[in-house]
Amino acid sequence: MFKKLPGDEAHRLVSTTPDTAVVFRPAVVSTPAIITIVIFVWRLLAGLVRLLWRHPIASAVVAVPGVIWTLYGWQWGAALVALVLVGLTAWGLADRPSFLRLVGWRLLAWRLVWVYRRHWQPVMIISGLGRHVRGRDYLPRLVGVSCTSWADLVTVKMLTGQAVTDWADRIEHLAHGFGATSCRVTVARPGRLLLAFPRRDPLAVPLPALPIPKTASVGPVEIGKREDGTPWRLKVHGTHVLVAGATGAGKGSIIWSVIRGLLPAVRAGLVQIWALDPKLMELSFGRALFDRYAADPATCADLLEAAVKVMQERAGRFAGVQRDHIPTVEDPFVLVVVDEVAFLTAYQSGKGLKIRISAALATLTTQGRAVGVGVLAALQDPRKDVLSIRNLFPDKIALRLDESEQVDMVLGDGARDRGALADLISPQPDLVPTARPRRGHRLCPAGDLTRTDARPCRLRLRRRHPRHGRRLHRRHPAPGADGRGGLMRVTFHATLAELGAYGLLDLHDTDAPPRFELANLRLRKDPYSDAYRLCADVLDREEAM
Repeated sequence: MFKKLPGDEAHRLVSTTPDTAVVFRPAVVSTPAIITIVIFVWRLLAGLVRLLWRHPIASAVVAVPGVIWTLYGWQWGAALVALVLVGLTAWGLADRPSFLRLVGWRLLAWRLVWVYRRHWQPVMIISGLGRHVRGRDYLPRLVGVSCTSWADLVTVKMLTGQAVTDWADRIEHLAHGFGATSCRVTVARPGRLLLAFPRRDPLAVPLPALPIPKTASVGPVEIGKREDGTPWRLKVHGTHVLVAGATGAGKGSIIWSVIRGLLPAVRAGLVQIWALDPKLMELSFGRALFDRYAADPATCADLLEAAVKVMQERAGRFAGVQRDHIPTVEDPFVLVVVDEVAFLTAYQSGKGLKIRISAALATLTTQGRAVGVGVLAALQDPRKDVLSIRNLFPDKIALRLDESEQVDMVLGDGARDRGALADLISPQPDLVPTARPRRGHRLCPAGDLTRTDARPCRLRLRRRHPRHGRRLHRRHPAPGADGRGGLMRVTFHATLAELGAYGLLDLHDTDAPPRFELANLRLRKDPYSDAYRLCADVLDREEAM
């Protein structure tokens, strides 16, 4: 049944144009004036109630001084306004964070009217998110706007039948339409979206290196700052992490920041770091910090197979006893750090070594998490033919990439459409002031959403010195038990004869005093070689004199 249109059909029309459409004469209805007045008054009252309900504080700020002005005169009204301004100024100077959180960002609510509601209809229609049907505009509803220190968060109710991809495909239209540099789309709840429009770039300023933590922990390691200003803490225990980025993108900053954050746990014996450095130009500076170190492909294969043996031995002991690993001195958390993993898996000329390394990495990434063996790997090319086990890493970080397709390779399908623009990070920050290096994207869980629905968030890494590992090894002071200065924490991996030759252990009863004085000494046997691992606070006697 066709819906009958209002009005009468105009008959006996003469036209020289073939296939002339049927013309309808619209019906004219005379509405009584009283009904028009009632509808107008009802809409006015409903708007006032809605205004008071949505903006009670703003309404009170305007209404209270006006009432006092009317009842007691303008002097009392001006005095009240001056008193409030003085109080807000004092609050802002005394506790700026709480003032901005409770008052400052709320004052930016005028952007709802001046920026978004004013341009809402043309942006929706031109971008294709709105529909114009039979003279009427059907637009997504603008629910509200909340402001933070770096962005405007716009809540939108989608039209019936729309999908999230309809909005994700038009993020550039939305960003330029509302005068923002970018736009990110997140599902708030079924039928509602949260659009993030940055007002400024909080990651533009380089970050100094964090101080080494005082407490030993294998929990999430703070290595940078997120876009909303909160610390970026990377989980390394109980997961595997893959870092992808072009050359010079900052992969070494992530590796050294993680090592720096785990140093107290290494010192306490709760963490062991096994390093694979086929490039020889990154991890070699901190060789003394690692429990095991390998550089050539054959030694790297042996080290990975040794990690597999540790994993299998623990799995045999934990079977039927416990499911999660708790770091102890007897069973420390083993973090296998692999720099330029593609050199070992794809670019390795020896077929036998390639098979051994790939099999060991696949075994560690599939079975090592529960028994306390984790992998932190870095590579430049994230393609499957370069690293076939890419999907075995639960956590992935995308730094500056060369192609837009590589973003989805690292973070998953649709990550770039949701705002992870890792391919737009400039490799020359000095020539492009608005872009800075050492930034990255990763998938951050949003509320109770599933992992596949996680939203991408921008991150900034802490700075590091080119010889960061050597600086950590030689220049990290630690107070001694007797309160004297000049102490530093060192780790040696050598045989007993070599330790005696260094003057660290008095293996022979000689009259000559040892060159070094040890404090808080801990000596352990390496179960995979004839070497020992010596951790101690060392005081140079010659400098102390």
